[in-house]
Amino acid sequence: MDYKELLKKLSESYGVSGHERGIYDLLKKEFGPISDEVKEDNFGNLIFKKKGTKGKYKVMLAAHLDEIGLMVKDIDEKGFIKFTTVGGVDQRTLPSQEVIVHGRKDLLGVIGSKPPHLLSSEDMEKAIKIEDMYVDVGLPKKEVEELVKIGDIITIKRDFKELLNDYVSGKALDDRAGIVVMAVCLDELKKLYHYHDVYAVATLQEEVGVRGATTSAYNVEPDIAIAIDVTHGKARGVSLEIELGKGPAIGKGPNMHPAVYKGLVETAKNYNINYQVEPLPGPSGTDAWAIQVSREGVPTGLVSIPLRYMHTSVETANMKDVISSGKLLAYYIANLPEELGGHLCY
Repeated sequence: MDYKELLKKLSESYGVSGHERGIYDLLKKEFGPISDEVKEDNFGNLIFKKKGTKGKYKVMLAAHLDEIGLMVKDIDEKGFIKFTTVGGVDQRTLPSQEVIVHGRKDLLGVIGSKPPHLLSSEDMEKAIKIEDMYVDVGLPKKEVEELVKIGDIITIKRDFKELLNDYVSGKALDDRAGIVVMAVCLDELKKLYHYHDVYAVATLQEEVGVRGATTSAYNVEPDIAIAIDVTHGKARGVSLEIELGKGPAIGKGPNMHPAVYKGLVETAKNYNINYQVEPLPGPSGTDAWAIQVSREGVPTGLVSIPLRYMHTSVETANMKDVISSGKLLAYYIANLPEELGGHLCY
């Protein structure tokens, strides 16, 4: 499997929270050959099962499929589309973006605002407010209203780019890169002997409240779970120690079970996989938060891909981190003992 090409396809696909179904066919096509079973639960989460040799215990992997985006709020008298956000969009980056309005048919548009020549000196020093932006699709109000309705979704139009030294850039790498990590893991597990059934779940609506993780964890009832997401990578002017190209970040804190953390670190050391430790003293803000407290509680871990410029259309990651994250998970699963009781002791 060409993992970079898969990430490109996922990045350039559209699936704002609550509207992820457009990516289902792609995922089923790519994950079908590396899964034993494919199912969709009542919420819409896609679950890819890889059977173990025993099948007594369940290991759940979770990476969210949804992306942040915009939603049509109003159409003014001149046909300009007013909008609001779905999820934590960085509003500072919106002016001048190309977008697609997903109405009765897809309409290409641009996000405009009052030009700087007409701003006061005071307003020039401020970020443009979202209520002062609009989408221009080049049509009069009557024609816009025939094609676009209140509540329609708007997505940023951005091509996936290959940069130097295995770096890539695009929209929705949070968390489509995590989906690719699950593909790497399942692909690698085809070559390995593992006792336990693996449930790789593409969860929905993480960006608006980890909802898919909540429902899928209740459904799967895992004995161990590992969430896969992105984390803030070191960048110019950012005092963070997680670096791109230096391997996955393994979360450590109250949201993560100590035995799962220990097992991931030991696996990385045993297989010479570069890794970083991410201290998380509170809620991780990922699917791990919902999974950990599902039913009577689930021993949960978190593996994160270092990412720059999160929640913008130019998110940047390194493919080495994506692939090594998937291999780390595969080797961890393959080395889980037949009986998990002792493994999960503090």
